[in-house]
Amino acid sequence: MFSPYYAWRRRLGSAAPQEHVALNVALYPPRGGRWTMTERGAAALARSHDCLAIGPSRLGWDGRRLVAEIDERGAPWPHRVRGRITVEPSAVTRHAYALDDHGHHHWWPLAPHARVSVRFAAPALAWEGTGYCDANQGSEPLENAFVSWQWSRAARRSGAAVLYDAIPRHGAPRTLALGFDESGDASPLPPPATAALPPTRWRLARTTRASGGATLLRTLEDGPFYARSLVGSTLEGERLTWVHESLSLDRFRSPWVQWMLPFRMPRRAR
Repeated sequence: MFSPYYAWRRRLGSAAPQEHVALNVALYPPRGGRWTMTERGAAALARSHDCLAIGPSRLGWDGRRLVAEIDERGAPWPHRVRGRITVEPSAVTRHAYALDDHGHHHWWPLAPHARVSVRFAAPALAWEGTGYCDANQGSEPLENAFVSWQWSRAARRSGAAVLYDAIPRHGAPRTLALGFDESGDASPLPPPATAALPPTRWRLARTTRASGGATLLRTLEDGPFYARSLVGSTLEGERLTWVHESLSLDRFRSPWVQWMLPFRMPRRAR
């Protein structure tokens, strides 16, 4: 959804989404992180009921686990990124949430709580812990519908919590505060007060929701329109570490950002 090539094609007339597919991998070890997001055309895409292949990488569902076999090249530096990620949900949810008043955009927290195993040969790293899997779907370009959003997810003693604040271009802001147990059942949470976080080096605004304030622990991704961070805060008396993202669609649609994006998102025919 952040492809500059797709945006260019849309401005020229029509664009086929299957001609603009990519697998994004971001690794954040203590040193030497990797990023890959190579866009490819329809000839590099293969889909079935339980498998998605894009170029040399593929994701498959075996009925119990999502297994990603990754073989990519990083950008802007062409480091090899090769390994396997396994996501085993404690449960798979069935409900998607509308993010706008017209129902053009939906968010589906497929697996709010999961066990994740990471094994990479390039770079050499291994990790196991808790994780998360979700999906977004829309019938129009994201930047046409939203100004920005702030999102965060944290593992709890039993299950997970997700906070979502979306600012649409038309209509009232949308706030979701949800708790999920390990069976995948959701329950609404009283939205905590808004808490400010320091802006990024690109001066991208960051906010979250927290009881008693929030602490920025680490900035993982710092881009002109998107930031991913680790944030510490308290929810219902429980101290949590959140994966947090800030997204500015006004920044994304600006010409200077569109010009910069190909340096992080190269395109190949296959």
